[in-house]
Amino acid sequence: MNIGIAAKASGISAKMIRYYEQIGLIPAADRTASGYRDYSDTDVHTLCFIRRARDLGFSVSEIEELLSLWRDRDRQSGDVKRVALQHIEELRSRIAEMESMMTTLETLADACAGDHRPDCPILGDLAQPGGRNSSAAAKAPPPRNSPSV
Repeated sequence: MNIGIAAKASGISAKMIRYYEQIGLIPAADRTASGYRDYSDTDVHTLCFIRRARDLGFSVSEIEELLSLWRDRDRQSGDVKRVALQHIEELRSRIAEMESMMTTLETLADACAGDHRPDCPILGDLAQPGGRNSSAAAKAPPPRNSPSV
């Protein structure tokens, strides 16, 4: 099947399929006599595997490791579980970071009057190098020598 059909069957765009070939995540597709890529059902199955792994947030290098384990019939499930548990920890860390960002933004939004005046603690916080403590940013006005925000 051509790349368009493989893309539709796998849920991965043709552009990403070409990229995965380019970086070696999947082997280069066979070519027809006219030079078009020709994918097998096995290729599409592999692309579906990659799509599901991407949906779960695995990185390309993690997917590469998972593909290697998937293809290895002598693998130990413990190796697969290790990759999954490592990814869970990364997700937990990212969730904690995002919750912190959300809390900071909620605090800043609560402190913003949202009226016709130009003063805004949200912009004041964004204007600070490295940001400020969210509670301090919500309470403190911008420094006098900074541009009006």
